[in-house]
Amino acid sequence: MDLKHNKKPLAACTLLALLGLAAAPDSRADDSPYLFGDWNGTRTRLEQEGIKFDFGYGFEAAHNFTGGTRSLTRYTDQWKFGASLDLNKLWGWSGGKFDIYVTDRNGRNLGADANIGNNQLIQEVYGRGQTWHITVFALDQKFFDDRLEWRIGRLPVGEDMASFSCDFENLTFCGAPPGNIVGDYWVNWPTSQWATWLKFKTTDTTYVKVGAYQVNPNYVDDAWARRNGWKLNFPGGTTGALMPAEFGWTPNANGLPGTYKIGGWYNNSGGKDLYLNTDREPLALAGGTALQRSGRYGGFLEMMQQVSGDAGGAGTTVFFNFSQADKFTSATDRQIAMGAEYKGIFNRPRDMVGFAVGATHANGRLGDYQRQYNALNPTSPVKVLDGYEYVSELFYNWSPIASINLRPNLQYILHPGGTRQNSNAFILGLKTSIAF
Repeated sequence: MDLKHNKKPLAACTLLALLGLAAAPDSRADDSPYLFGDWNGTRTRLEQEGIKFDFGYGFEAAHNFTGGTRSLTRYTDQWKFGASLDLNKLWGWSGGKFDIYVTDRNGRNLGADANIGNNQLIQEVYGRGQTWHITVFALDQKFFDDRLEWRIGRLPVGEDMASFSCDFENLTFCGAPPGNIVGDYWVNWPTSQWATWLKFKTTDTTYVKVGAYQVNPNYVDDAWARRNGWKLNFPGGTTGALMPAEFGWTPNANGLPGTYKIGGWYNNSGGKDLYLNTDREPLALAGGTALQRSGRYGGFLEMMQQVSGDAGGAGTTVFFNFSQADKFTSATDRQIAMGAEYKGIFNRPRDMVGFAVGATHANGRLGDYQRQYNALNPTSPVKVLDGYEYVSELFYNWSPIASINLRPNLQYILHPGGTRQNSNAFILGLKTSIAF
């Protein structure tokens, strides 16, 4: 393990955990969802007055037994500091709420340091600049007995559209799937951009949501984020807007909850064609400049359903996700993932086990370009990426107290990056979360 990058956050986390456990007899932190308990009633009082805090820490360690050019252990983490202000309780502003979240990321990326060549991150909490970010800074307003909701401010699109849980450590099974394949403009946590959306409840179990999000290459540039990620500025260089739409259904099947989403998006800032030049000839053979497409687009389908046990409690939940991006501009154009989680294993109500398999596809048009390039440059060939990267993950979640989750996992990556030229990787991981 690279101790230079890992010793300080790990030591700080351990110290805070010990302090919280020491406080448990008075604050009942063993039963509380927060490590430091209810602050002798202060936290509950503040929430009743309209101020709710959300502080957390998560780290993800991983070691590759196979895959890449060397065997390494890497550690990365994230601190979260958030508050939600109920404007009705505070100032009598009916239906209003204001949220602010600031995050700080640190650590190293196993996939990059070990040269595994994977497409999807082994440690999902890594990325977008290992630095401070303004993640949410937004006003939320509800109208017409809460049937219409409007939100505006700095927002990560993956929290609002195609949002998905993040129980697994591999990115294939974590967060909004479109951000996993077109992350150069669809921004998931912790990065945000100026945005707004509207959500209308068509019935008690269905809704329609539409939004518009600023597209700016700076937001996905790590070097820019290290200097500006924490600033509430409006950077120059905006190229257009990402406009997603989502239809959702939240039924109960035999009394068990489910969530179903279908949607799509359009990015009017356009993008470079992966294969053709401006004369619509093969770019690798004819040279020139890549053809500029007028827009980028895609769609998604998400299904999650509890199929056994008690509603929202112990039992089995299954999921299926599918995302497809346009074939002209997206280097990774498709992702499929499915899995199941069982909560309450060994009669421990907070413990659970999860298993998932997924595949992320490298665009065949990019592969054609790479093959043609290699034919013309046999002395300096590039890897041809035009297949599927297959990922599987098995985890066990142990929750010794309600505020702490320790989640060891095994990951196997077949054809990292979507090519047989990269060795398959077998990973031992550990994902941990602490709610303060």
